[in-house]
Amino acid sequence: MLRWALIFLVVGLVAAALGFGGIAGASIGIAKFLFFVAIALFLVFLVLGVTAGRAVRNAVD
Repeated sequence: MLRWALIFLVVGLVAAALGFGGIAGASIGIAKFLFFVAIALFLVFLVLGVTAGRAVRNAVD
C-alpha cells in the first residue's frame, strides 16, 4: 500500500510540474489517504501482534 502511495505521489508531483493542477491535487490526495490508511493498518497489526504474543507466552508458561 505504501508503494501505491509513493506512485501516486510521484504522479502528482510530475503532473504539478507540468501544470496539470486538477490531476496533481487528486493524485496527491489519494497518496495522502493511502499513506494514512497504511499507517493505521500498521498500528492495528502491531497492537494485535503484541497482544497475541502475550497470549501465547502466557499459555506456554
